[in-house]
Amino acid sequence: MVPSFHNADKPTHHRVMVVGLLFCLAFVVISFSLRPQAESGQALVKADRLVRTAGEPHKAN
Repeated sequence: MVPSFHNADKPTHHRVMVVGLLFCLAFVVISFSLRPQAESGQALVKADRLVRTAGEPHKAN
């Protein structure tokens, strides 16, 4: 009988799953670290404006 992944023993199956998850986690960490960061503070300005106007009533048109 030819050995295949489906009839492998459980420790081998778990080892393959753990290695796959580690590769996936490494890919996510590397992709986020290499992603270019936004140079402008536009998101910070918008967040600051939202925080400053949080308790104020809405202006009518």
